[in-house]
Amino acid sequence: MNSTYIKTIVVAVTTLLVVSCSGDKKKGIDYNQFKTEIQLTPDQTKSFDEITKKYQDLQEQNFQAAKAQGGNMDRVALGIKNEELRAQQSLEMAKVLDGPQMEKFNKFVDENSRKRPRYDNALLERIKTEAQLSEDEFKVVNAANDAFEKGFNDAHDVYHGNNDLAKEYWEKFDAQRKAAIKNTLTPEHYTKFEEIVKEVQFKGRK
Repeated sequence: MNSTYIKTIVVAVTTLLVVSCSGDKKKGIDYNQFKTEIQLTPDQTKSFDEITKKYQDLQEQNFQAAKAQGGNMDRVALGIKNEELRAQQSLEMAKVLDGPQMEKFNKFVDENSRKRPRYDNALLERIKTEAQLSEDEFKVVNAANDAFEKGFNDAHDVYHGNNDLAKEYWEKFDAQRKAAIKNTLTPEHYTKFEEIVKEVQFKGRK
């Protein structure tokens, strides 16, 4: 399978409704809520507040920089930057919280942060390994996954604030993602792929 074919698959998947996305500020994670769920010492509380404020400020800076792009706001890039900030925050927080507290903190952040609308890296690795995909097959899975994320994000201003409509768009783009993958994988590999991703469904926007 050559690169031209892979690019053709990407183009086919990304022939989606493209709209301008001006963006708006998200509510964000309520870290005060987390502090009611655990007991922190005064020193821990001080460091906890400093770290969370630092990364909330950095996230807001990233958002404002992306928003300044106007109709060209790159929500994919913004999502990647936010993932990186959460990882960095976790590393700093591990110096403040003990093991059990840190486990609860990571779980709280994971449950309350907005995820990128895509197969994450752990799931992609499962797909590649368990479905025994060739390198070319896996390239198409990645390309279709990237196109899905871009298409769903590009339609943000259409469904913003309406979870029912967001679900419709998610399912539409997911069907296109799977169609592109089905056209490339062998029947056996696609059957295994479907089994692995069967639990992946739309989750309401936070």
